[in-house]
Amino acid sequence: MKNKADVVIIGGGVNGCSLAYRLARRNLDVVVVEKGYLTSGATGACGAGIRQQWSTKENASLAIQSVKIFEKLSAELGQDIEFRQGGYLIAVHDSKELEQAEKNVEMQRSLGLKVDVLSPEEIPRIAPLLDVQGMAVVAATFCPTDGHANPFRTTFAYADAAKKQGATFLTHTEVTKLTVRNKAMSSVTTTQGEVAAPVVVNAAGIDSMRIAAMVQVPLPLMPFRKEIMATERLEPLFEAMVISFKDGIYFSQQKEGQIVGGIPIPEERSGFKTMPTFAFLQHMSRTLVRYAPVLRHVNMLRHWTNYYDVTPDARPILGEVPQVKGFIQCSGFSGHGFMISPMVAKLLTDYIVDGKTTEVLENLRLDRFKGGSMNKELSVVG
Repeated sequence: MKNKADVVIIGGGVNGCSLAYRLARRNLDVVVVEKGYLTSGATGACGAGIRQQWSTKENASLAIQSVKIFEKLSAELGQDIEFRQGGYLIAVHDSKELEQAEKNVEMQRSLGLKVDVLSPEEIPRIAPLLDVQGMAVVAATFCPTDGHANPFRTTFAYADAAKKQGATFLTHTEVTKLTVRNKAMSSVTTTQGEVAAPVVVNAAGIDSMRIAAMVQVPLPLMPFRKEIMATERLEPLFEAMVISFKDGIYFSQQKEGQIVGGIPIPEERSGFKTMPTFAFLQHMSRTLVRYAPVLRHVNMLRHWTNYYDVTPDARPILGEVPQVKGFIQCSGFSGHGFMISPMVAKLLTDYIVDGKTTEVLENLRLDRFKGGSMNKELSVVG
């Protein structure tokens, strides 16, 4: 095991692996430490969607730039990540929600995104299986360049490319201590030994709270269980991801034919809960059938859980903390880490290597929570 590196990344999800790849390409000596296996956290449990339709400029900007990277990523990494763009259809249920949706669309268009507001009559053109009356919608928004990718293939493609550039990956290895000297990062102690490094990136998902606490940096994260299901494989029915912020549901059809989706149970509370619930199966199946009656007799084959690492404003925590030089945060994605990971990796790489920052990066620093007002992301499921 190496005892020295330029950067240690804690967390082997898509953000940790994409950052390792970008940094290694810039000739930095990178070590990734993962307590389980790559994708064993939120990445491996995510719904695989890639959405650019947000209410805050930061999330929208990150997503729009990430899609541009996703479009070329299979060729860049030399592996098929199964990226496809079938669009996202977002249900709008009442006049208040429509007013917010129109504001969102105006902001998104100002960033160059192609997105439209659809009437109820136009919705079946995008997803013929939907029952507009059962959905109880007054409109929908649709962006055709939103889409999906395979989170497992994407993460392992990043990791393989990073290894080719010289990065080291330590899986099934837990971080037990962070050492700070003169208010700057000094080393990371793991169950396999100690690695000296001036830069440490905390990309450990909900475990980022524990990692940051080792150097007395409190992170305002809350764990929320997410439950997801997959059906049997079906003939192609639709291409878009369908979501509703009011009902909390999202679902899409994957390349292999199965319907994958999730919904929060009404009684869900924050906390480290891992057991799947029967309440989810009932709530998901009833809501899904209300949206798409044709799926009434489809078999549900799998059901799994993991955590969202949720921030108070549903936007990620990125960048260096003021308390400890070289301690970089990359967490708090609130369930949206996969879809913005390409641009997050680029921004953090530019900051670590060149000291370059951007307005988006500055607006997502940890110290934003010290202020009174909060620019909260409203376009979230659940």
